[in-house]
Amino acid sequence: MVTVQSISKYDKLHPTAITIGTFDGVHIGHREILERLIKTAAALDLKSTVLTFFPHPRMVLQKDTNIKLLNTIAEKTKILEALGLDLLIIHPFTQEFSRLSATEFVRDNLVNQLHTKKIIIGYDHRFGRNRNANITDLRAFGSTFNFDVEEISAQEIDAVSVSSTKIRKALEAGDIATANTYLGYNYMLTGSIQKGKGLGRQIGFPTANLHIPETYKLVPKNGVYVVQSNLMGKTVFGMMNIGYNPTVEGKEKTIEVNFFDFDQDLYGQELQIDILHRIRDEHKFESVEALKRQLEKDKQTSFSLIPK
Repeated sequence: MVTVQSISKYDKLHPTAITIGTFDGVHIGHREILERLIKTAAALDLKSTVLTFFPHPRMVLQKDTNIKLLNTIAEKTKILEALGLDLLIIHPFTQEFSRLSATEFVRDNLVNQLHTKKIIIGYDHRFGRNRNANITDLRAFGSTFNFDVEEISAQEIDAVSVSSTKIRKALEAGDIATANTYLGYNYMLTGSIQKGKGLGRQIGFPTANLHIPETYKLVPKNGVYVVQSNLMGKTVFGMMNIGYNPTVEGKEKTIEVNFFDFDQDLYGQELQIDILHRIRDEHKFESVEALKRQLEKDKQTSFSLIPK
């Protein structure tokens, strides 16, 4: 089980093999680094460790509150745990932290706190105040502080032409197929089920209204999607609408899921919704009856797309 904690609370003496980065999405490109880290750590009897930062540095340094991330902290933890990681360190990213020199960062955090013996890092990694230190500096620190640095070459990284930015753009365009391919898993939305207006139930399509408290979480383009979730220990499929419900003059953006063959109270529960396919854009229909007819078609389309 992966252990999640802040760097200041990590005081165990077991040495670590570490990689550093945002790892937003934990996509197939990230897996190259993470799988190597986990394998190397096991061979050397070290704790495989990811050091990541929150909030995202751009939120702090550029005051970019519009940046959307692919994973919440809880989602990222779940994915890393499934890969077999030992330790996830989430370091608060602040203005003060950004001003640490490279020496202070390596000595105080990597060496004194995390007892690092091995660092696996990309060829273009930069760190320290103004990001002015690079892989050459890191190797020099390794000689001083007795840790080994393994560089992942440009060829290895570029061989997997995937980036978190590409995935964000795919989701914003509603291209869930490309996003899921790049991620290596189905994109997920996680939140709590809250009471809605009950309009779905009135027309025969009761919905669970998903509320995501993390405002930085990227929600895909408005439209209708085929989804699945684990409910009461079993996989249940459904269709999800993201948007404003224009047919009934909706004013606020909602995420509503109609689960098939399931009609139990989910209010207050935390749910993970995995997105499988996109069916169509959101439309304003001439009447609620016309909307109902379209939902019947969407349901049949969903059945045709659900894995057998």
